[in-house]
Amino acid sequence: MNILDLPDEILLCILNKLNNIDILYSLVNVNQRFDRLALDSIYIRDLDFTVNDISEECHQFFDRFSTSILPRIHHQIKKLTLEQFLIERLLYIVDYPQLYSLSLVFSQPETIFKYLIGDTILIRLLTKQITHFNLKINSRTIESFDRYEPTLFAMILSFAKCLTDFTFLQSIRDPLINSIFNLFSTNCVSSTLTKLKIEVNTLDDCLYILDGRFDCLSTSIIDIETIGPQLWNIDTTKKISKLKYFSLTSTSRTSYYHELVPLFRRMTNLEELTLFLFVKRIKSTYIDGIHLNDEILIHMPRLNKFTFSITTLVCNRNSNIILPSNDDIQRSFIERRYQQIGSYADDNTMKIRARCHIYSLPYQFDMFHNVTNSFKGAIFDKVRSVIIIDDIRPFEYEFFQIISQSFPFLQTLSIQNNEPQKYKKYSFKFITFPHLNVLNLELAHIDYIEQFLFERKIHLP
Repeated sequence: MNILDLPDEILLCILNKLNNIDILYSLVNVNQRFDRLALDSIYIRDLDFTVNDISEECHQFFDRFSTSILPRIHHQIKKLTLEQFLIERLLYIVDYPQLYSLSLVFSQPETIFKYLIGDTILIRLLTKQITHFNLKINSRTIESFDRYEPTLFAMILSFAKCLTDFTFLQSIRDPLINSIFNLFSTNCVSSTLTKLKIEVNTLDDCLYILDGRFDCLSTSIIDIETIGPQLWNIDTTKKISKLKYFSLTSTSRTSYYHELVPLFRRMTNLEELTLFLFVKRIKSTYIDGIHLNDEILIHMPRLNKFTFSITTLVCNRNSNIILPSNDDIQRSFIERRYQQIGSYADDNTMKIRARCHIYSLPYQFDMFHNVTNSFKGAIFDKVRSVIIIDDIRPFEYEFFQIISQSFPFLQTLSIQNNEPQKYKKYSFKFITFPHLNVLNLELAHIDYIEQFLFERKIHLP
C-alpha cells in the first residue's frame, strides 16, 4: 500500500507524532494533498527552530525554509523560536502579522545589541506587536556577560510597549556580577507586564522586581543564584497586592533566610506559593510546619496552594538545642491540616551539623538535593538531579539501592561524602541507574569511585 492510499484521518495521526518543522520541510510543495495537510494551522502557528548542531545540511535545511516555505505560511505564524544564527535568515525575510510570542536563544550577549539599536525589525516587533517574549542567553564568558547583561534587561523593557509575559534566562550567573537593576533601576519599569520569569544574581534583584515598578505583575517566577544580605536602599514596605503566584528558587545555601520572611509577608493576596530553598541556621532548629505557618502563611489568607522543598542545615556547636525528630516534623504539619508532606531529619546524634528536608507531595521539582542517610526512600518520578551528602556517616551499599529505586529517571547524581565505607560485602544484586548521564564524584571518598566505576556492584549506562 502506498502512503497516499491512506485516508486523511490516518495521515493526520501520523503527522501528529512528528515534529512540525520536519513536517513542513518534508511535505510542503510535494503535492496538493500533502500541502493541504502540512499547511494546516495546527502545524504552522508555533514553530521552534532550535537545533543541536549547525552542519552544512542544517544550512541547506533553513535555506529551503526561508525561500520556499516561510513565504507561504508567514501570515499564520503566531509563535516563533529562533537561535541567534537564524534571526537574519528567518526573522528578517518576511513579515509576521499574527506573531505575538517570540523566543530567542543567544550565545553572545553583545550580538543582541545590534538588533536593538536603530530601526530594526526586532524593535518594531517589540514595540508594536510582541506580548510574550522569551530571551535565553547561553553566554560562554563571564566578562561578556558582566559587560552587557545589566543594560539588556532595561533596554528590552524600554522598547516592549505591549509586553505582558517576559522570560529572561541566563546560563552564567555570579553574585559578584553587577545586579540587573542597581545601575539602571530607574529604567526598569513596565505598566503592562503581568508575568515575569527571570534568573538573577542577588537578593537585591528580587527586591527590585517586587518594589512596585511592575505594578500589574500577577505572576513572578524568580531563580536567585545566591541569597545574601540586602546591599542597596530598596523600598521593602509596599504591599504586593496584585501578585497571585510567586515562585522563588535558589539551590545555593543561604544564611539570610530572615531577609526573605518580610518579603513573603507583603504578598497579602497570594493564591499560590512555590519555594525551593537551602537554609543555614546557627544555634537554631529546623524549619518546620509551625515556623512556616506562624512566620509566613498566616499572612497569606488567600493562599490555596503551597509547593515547597526546603532544606535546613543547622550548626549548633557548643549549644544545647534539642532538634525535633522526623515524627515531630511530621506532626508540626499534620496539626495545621497541611496537605501530605514528606520529610527526613537527622537526629540529635549529629551534634555539630544536622540536616532536615521538608517537601510537599506529590513532589513537583526536578531537583532533589541534600539527601542524607536519614532518607528512607519513596518514588519521585519527576526528579532528574540528586545530590547526596553526609558529613559524618558513610553511604553504604544499601543506601544506593534506595537512591536507584526512589529516582527511576535520574540523570545527574552528585556524591558528597568523604567518609570511607564500613561494610564492603555487597549483595549479588546489581544496582542500576539506567538514565544517568552525569556522575559527579569530585567530593567523594575513593570507595564511592570504586563502587560506581568498577561495575562489579553498580551498572551505569
